[in-house]
Amino acid sequence: MIETTGKETIVRQRYAAGAKERAEKLCCPVNYESVYLSVIPQEVIERDYGCGDPSRYLREGEVVLDLGSGTGKICFIAAQIVGPSGKVIGVDMTNEMLEIARRNAPIVAQRIDYANVEFRKGRIQDLALDLELLDRKLKENPITDAASFLAADELAEELRMKRPLIASDSIDVVVSSCVLNLVEPKSKPQLFDEIFRVLKKGGRAVISDIVSDEGVPEEMQNDPELWSGCISGAFTEDGFLAAFEKAGFYGIQILKRDVNPWRTVQGIEFRSVTVEAFKGKQGECFERHQAVIYRGPFKEVLDDDNHRMERGRRYAVCDKTYNLYKKAPYREFFEFVDPIADVPLAEAKPFDCSRTALRHPKETKGQDYNATTEPDNKCCDGGSCC
Repeated sequence: MIETTGKETIVRQRYAAGAKERAEKLCCPVNYESVYLSVIPQEVIERDYGCGDPSRYLREGEVVLDLGSGTGKICFIAAQIVGPSGKVIGVDMTNEMLEIARRNAPIVAQRIDYANVEFRKGRIQDLALDLELLDRKLKENPITDAASFLAADELAEELRMKRPLIASDSIDVVVSSCVLNLVEPKSKPQLFDEIFRVLKKGGRAVISDIVSDEGVPEEMQNDPELWSGCISGAFTEDGFLAAFEKAGFYGIQILKRDVNPWRTVQGIEFRSVTVEAFKGKQGECFERHQAVIYRGPFKEVLDDDNHRMERGRRYAVCDKTYNLYKKAPYREFFEFVDPIADVPLAEAKPFDCSRTALRHPKETKGQDYNATTEPDNKCCDGGSCC
């Protein structure tokens, strides 16, 4: 049986070997935009292992964090998409992968005429701990007995607090490709909490990974080759989405799901999916007399705060929910009804978001609203009138 710490060692060893020689079973084929690959050295491309391309969902000017960045291919693609006003940080725990990425970063920077990529050593489930900084500190004060071992543990915690590898609320987009399944089961909740921690409010995660259509039996989880080969550590399809939800994300959706499985083992299908999830639904709820109307096409929907809404009906929402719905991925599905008399946020009363209630039009218009107007000369559909 493989212990959880042993799983991490196996993963590190296999990917260290994969940095030296191409390992076919570490990935499934991914099509990248050739225009971005042209500036990346072949060594990086040949030693890259993944199962999807989250970089295609990035935008100019964003600060991007790539988890398990390996030799840096996704980082170098992202660097070109976010441009000189953006920034890309790659995090990996394997020295051999980091060496290739760092050695090729100046080459890519020269070819695109700017440098906006850096690589840091860390574990993706512990993004606060800078492993290279910890190494330097331990060389100054090596572990020689039980007391120094306990001191090292205290040092690591101090570094997490005072000199984090990745600061809280500092990243626009967290991406990764085929690495979350490599983290041992007991650390997976912490992994999603860390992704959530480092994202700015309004930021998002775009994660490509291998998932299974059935639960993976224990004997497969204890197979070192299947584990390090991105198979037996896979989430189930629904479990992957549930992990984002449990960490506090909202607007979770599958952007891409491969129809055909990458591999099938003992009748269990393993395929690549890319999921997007947003941070920012946390906060207080205030009443500003706003309303939303779900446009369809489904008869009703249930959102991440358990608001159940039927198509075509006007619902009362708090100011926070109202503004969330105006953003991706919700905005195309709702109509938004502003109050005639604006309620300043400073004067707004608390709103009970634990319930879902219809909003009477008079709540939005005002109870004393009694206007009568002439027909609007503008066309109703916004086009040219006959």
